[in-house]
Amino acid sequence: MTGPAAAPNGAVDAFGPPWVLQPDGVLFRRGARVVVIDPDDRVLLVRGHDVDQPERSWWFTIGGGIDPGEDARTAAVREAREEAGLRLRPADLVGPVFRRRAVFDFYARRCRQDEEIFLARVDGLDLATLDRSAWTAIERETIDELRWWDLDALEQVQIEVFPEGLPGLLRPVLAGWDGITRDLGTDDG
Repeated sequence: MTGPAAAPNGAVDAFGPPWVLQPDGVLFRRGARVVVIDPDDRVLLVRGHDVDQPERSWWFTIGGGIDPGEDARTAAVREAREEAGLRLRPADLVGPVFRRRAVFDFYARRCRQDEEIFLARVDGLDLATLDRSAWTAIERETIDELRWWDLDALEQVQIEVFPEGLPGLLRPVLAGWDGITRDLGTDDG
């Protein structure tokens, strides 16, 4: 599979809005993510893979692109609903607690996403109550599972976790966020 083609305006519609092809050939969009935490301080993560590299998978936070007309907070709430069926309000989000630039290959294309990452605490939800009905075709093809992770167990995971070092990043935030958005730099996955 060679991946979606660019539309005349530079947007890459098959990836979903608002991916735009940059002059250097890299697809770019702004993104919003949510670190979802339950009452036991477990984090909800998604495990996915790339159809071009089915042997490689990784864990990552709920989230995706910021659609035209959205701010990061609104996009994070929408993504939580679409990817997990979580009914959050913008006021439920803390942060952004982190910012990062994610550079990765997907569908045989080089992609860059500049992300704002929020934190949201939710009451106990088991995996059976999570709703996957709003997943896009690409999500249905590339997302393997959702799972609650204890931070100690997550540190022992043998596959990649994004953002890199997530358990260590979360511990001080869970103890009480100081209001400062931490810049995580670039994750080059």
